[in-house]
Amino acid sequence: MKKCLLVRLCFIGCLLSGVFDLHAQSRQQRVTDSAAMSAQYWKLWNPSVQSRIDSAIDRNRKANGVIQIKGIPPGAVVKIEQLTHDFYFGANIFNFNQLGTTGRNDRYKELFGGLFNSATVAFYWKPFEMIPNQLRFREGYWDTEAFWNAVDSPKAEPHWRRPATDPIISFLDAKGVRIKGHNMVWGNNKWQKPDWLFDRMCPEAERSAIEKLGGINAFGKLSAEEMEKVAPGFATILKEQYRKRVIELSRYYGDKIQCWDVVNESANDYHGELMTGSAYYDHSIYGVMPGDYTYMGFKTAQEYLPKDVKININDYANNLNYVNQVKDLKAHGCRIDLLGSQMHLFNPKQCLDIAEGKPIQAPLKIWNMMDTLAQARVPIAVSEITITAPGDDARGRAIQAQITRNLYRLWFSIKDVAEITWWNVVDDCGAPGEPTTSGLFTRDMRPKPSYYVLDGLINGEWKTRMSLKADANGLVRFRGFKGEYLVSWKNRSGELEEGKFHLGQDGDRLSVSNQ
Repeated sequence: MKKCLLVRLCFIGCLLSGVFDLHAQSRQQRVTDSAAMSAQYWKLWNPSVQSRIDSAIDRNRKANGVIQIKGIPPGAVVKIEQLTHDFYFGANIFNFNQLGTTGRNDRYKELFGGLFNSATVAFYWKPFEMIPNQLRFREGYWDTEAFWNAVDSPKAEPHWRRPATDPIISFLDAKGVRIKGHNMVWGNNKWQKPDWLFDRMCPEAERSAIEKLGGINAFGKLSAEEMEKVAPGFATILKEQYRKRVIELSRYYGDKIQCWDVVNESANDYHGELMTGSAYYDHSIYGVMPGDYTYMGFKTAQEYLPKDVKININDYANNLNYVNQVKDLKAHGCRIDLLGSQMHLFNPKQCLDIAEGKPIQAPLKIWNMMDTLAQARVPIAVSEITITAPGDDARGRAIQAQITRNLYRLWFSIKDVAEITWWNVVDDCGAPGEPTTSGLFTRDMRPKPSYYVLDGLINGEWKTRMSLKADANGLVRFRGFKGEYLVSWKNRSGELEEGKFHLGQDGDRLSVSNQ
């Protein structure tokens, strides 16, 4: 009885201290509840589909490696352990230090470098530059853990999900996590354009006329001609402000941020012909925008960012128009290193429908869509995903977990896909209007089945660990997932030795002489 009590107390203490080993729990082979899904669902995700996915994972994500350790005894055991993935498994890190307790924050941070090797950092313009020329790089008191731990209504704060960036960049750099900035240019009025743009760009003589038309809201309503009448030269000023922002972000971080979503959600502003060099307005879904804003964003970024920093485009418009836009940008000299493809199952009913077997995000549809996007001849990022638990109960969470497992397996198997990014890691931490049950963790940072599914794939099924015996020449051949490896063995004196090497393609090798 005393022993049982001691175990319970230790377990509770670990939870309270925030150091409970999530990975160890996942190793207990927690599996998804396939019974939560209908027979019709399993007809879509049938054994033939699963076999095709398995074959593609082996073909596209693995390589044959060679290890030769000259001088070790024949039959000596060589231990091979994968340390990192070449593939990027990411999440946004929008709630850095914002979850209300140190324990929650520590468990959140543990995911980056543990589960995720990539993190998307928020640079939305409106909360990042609330006051002109005061960019929120450096941490102030209102960005600290102490501030957020004491706040009663975190969602009411203007910088909720929008922390200062310097502390996050330093944290991720120390953990060896790839950093993606999101985003530089976006036409959205609600989330991106600062309110002060209205005052900055409209001289006093024109301001009253625009206020009569709706003030700041007029940005999204007025046509090009209407805005030009009440505020001549407005487009030129707006373009200058966007360009200034891209230059400032590029110069400040340089290569400390390894890639950027340079332009966000612009495909629906592409009408079959790219505008370049124009200060006038094109027809935009966002209302008033410089006609060449997408072109301008990429040309400016590639001028001011270091050459080894990846520059990406990101959109939810996963169609041929998006592909043609990317092709047109490339034809006009824009470097695009990654094509972002969003997938948000925001509506809980969508996930219920999936469980019932409706062909929403079904294998054939995903394969066809990815084939379309691949025509742009740019690697694909599944850049923002939301998978909602359609109910905060055991069945709802089981449905979320099963959808997660199958979609991740399918995306991971596709040759042109280079990364997958889960959007909101914690329940009830999305943008206003987004579902409250789409996290991998509950609001108090308790893991859900979907977390165990991902950890089981990323740190389990898709991470190579094996021990093999060397032949008479000290040679070991193996097939493993692409990434960084640690190899260890005992020499003739019985001493442990080790070496590291990268497996990226067939034939990559580690050669060591113990003679």
